[in-house]
Amino acid sequence: MRHIKGDQLVIRLSEIRDARELIILDNMIWTEDTTPGRLTWCSREDYLLHAPPGSQLVAVEEGVLCGYVGFGHPTGMESNRHVLEINIAVHPRSQRSGIGLRLMETMKKMAADKGIRKLRLRVLSCNQAALSFYTKCGFQEEGRLRDEFYLGGRYVDEVFMSYLLTRNKYPNDERRVNR
Repeated sequence: MRHIKGDQLVIRLSEIRDARELIILDNMIWTEDTTPGRLTWCSREDYLLHAPPGSQLVAVEEGVLCGYVGFGHPTGMESNRHVLEINIAVHPRSQRSGIGLRLMETMKKMAADKGIRKLRLRVLSCNQAALSFYTKCGFQEEGRLRDEFYLGGRYVDEVFMSYLLTRNKYPNDERRVNR
């Protein structure tokens, strides 16, 4: 458990008791401007199957959940276990308050402590605020699927970004280092 901003903000792993607030936050944050398909949960149990306890870092300020970073391995392959795919959501009333940055800092530290080498994420090209935030957090664009989605009457790219957690060079590739 990490206490930040005095003892007002706590960043911890998600628990079953967080499910209701996490579902409400998902419904608020994930719109046509932030995701290619709206998230809908049939039930609390359905949500918990998708995001079980411990699969997110949650930020709680004065007893109120105000954001999270979800994480998981992108595939089940052993050769890909050094990578975590993440997603982040911060309640609108808490955006631009530093909570997102603190969640990302905590995520990076936790991942590095577990031997993870790379964080990756996907973001829609129309989500300029998120692109700016991820760049501020040190993520770099790795690739882009042009016109991948048709949303709100326009084609939108899917942007792949990553953050390397180690300054060590990749085996057999001296050009790739964390910047």
